[in-house]
Amino acid sequence: MVQDQHFMLQKEVIDRMVADAGTSAYGRLSVMLQWRYAMEDVLFVPPGSFNPPPKVDSAVVRMIPREQPADLDPKLLEELVQVAFSQRRKILRNTLGKWLETKGFAGEFDLQRRAEEVPVAEFEALAARLS
Repeated sequence: MVQDQHFMLQKEVIDRMVADAGTSAYGRLSVMLQWRYAMEDVLFVPPGSFNPPPKVDSAVVRMIPREQPADLDPKLLEELVQVAFSQRRKILRNTLGKWLETKGFAGEFDLQRRAEEVPVAEFEALAARLS
């Protein structure tokens, strides 16, 4: 079992990977990775660290696998997140509302916000209730 992973990537990508809910960088990538991994932005690597220097900044990210809850269907979470972020600037009532109805969901979930305002834990909890 992999205990720890480190990757060097373009800084913009790592910013999206580690983004918190409520930030402009937060999106599908953030949710799907943070559900599976504890993410840590470890190190900024400027272009001058390479020869020849690239035109982009780089960074190193640390990814530590999380234990996955048994009652959560990963495919369902992926579909849920995809639908939620399909129209990023719309409130969830307009994107996720009808999808939840087709799944027979009658529980409580605040649909009066945008997908980028919903923390990973809430997406997980909703997917678990739908499973």
